[in-house]
Amino acid sequence: MQFEPERKRARVIGVGLIGGSIGAGLRRRGWHVTGFDIDPTRAARALEIGVVDAIGDDPDALVTFVATPAGAVAEAARKALGRGAIVTDVAGIKGPILEQITDPRFVGGHPMAGSEQAGVDGADPDMFEGATWVLTPTTHTDPGAYATVRSVAGALGANVVELPAARHDDLVAMVSHVPHLTAATLMNLVSDTALEHATLLRLAAGGFRDMTRIAAGEPRIWPDLVVENRQGILEVLDRLIAALGDVRDVVASRDRDLMLKFLERAREARVNLPAKVAAVGGETSEIRVPVPDRPGVIAEVTTLLGEMGVNIYDLEIAHSAEGERGVLVLIVDTNATERVRSALHLRDYRCSIRPVGP
Repeated sequence: MQFEPERKRARVIGVGLIGGSIGAGLRRRGWHVTGFDIDPTRAARALEIGVVDAIGDDPDALVTFVATPAGAVAEAARKALGRGAIVTDVAGIKGPILEQITDPRFVGGHPMAGSEQAGVDGADPDMFEGATWVLTPTTHTDPGAYATVRSVAGALGANVVELPAARHDDLVAMVSHVPHLTAATLMNLVSDTALEHATLLRLAAGGFRDMTRIAAGEPRIWPDLVVENRQGILEVLDRLIAALGDVRDVVASRDRDLMLKFLERAREARVNLPAKVAAVGGETSEIRVPVPDRPGVIAEVTTLLGEMGVNIYDLEIAHSAEGERGVLVLIVDTNATERVRSALHLRDYRCSIRPVGP
């Protein structure tokens, strides 16, 4: 989706690290960005360092990003929706938020990006380049609102993945929430020990620093996330505690072969961990999917591809002038087209495919 210059206006509510990075990234791409923050000092700083053009409201904003702690998202989003804007958020928990907001113009989102920097001074216009940005469309989601948010996230350099909200929350408990709590626990354990052995932290090698780096992130965003996703987090913590018990047994047994197998399995999994999804650089194909004009179609198709691990490089919705049908146009890696065709066929969607070149 290409935006006309007069439409490239956005508002960011909460100009901390993520909100500031969104503002800075959009400004670099020619958008006019208005910011707001509950802390006037932080808002003034955002204006001072150039991550926003102005402070306050913008009734002409095409899209509003709510970048507050998770517990404040619903209220801020409802106010923004009342002004007529398309609204998305960046919170690391989606289910509880979407239960509170059913407006079709709200699109749940979560950019999987950040740094150990805190506050707007750490804002980075390139933060989302190559990062995964999860969207969680529902049966209520307006296709136009979804396409707009998806396009803006893509314009920031992100690779957009669509997932059901509950699935997102279960996955981030494993790959984000519990790792952060684990890093914080280990850091606190060493810190407590260091009170008695002052030289211990000086001995902390690269591995320890790498493992605990995320513990240096902004702590104020985490209480809401932990409370709202507590069930998923508790399930993963229970599995982690059980797994640590198994490791303890291996250590106690002095079984070198078993320990080696344990470490080799972990090494293989880590080596094969995919890097950030590359930008479009290979052969791509256009998939045109005729779809009925009914709620939930966009969510059904895009979340299907998201669960399959197929990256959608671009998306367009072509509404038909005749009847209650339209065409969903997707750009994907050519190597994935047959898998996509088969998956869509199982859902009773027929599609046509044509290469669009590198």
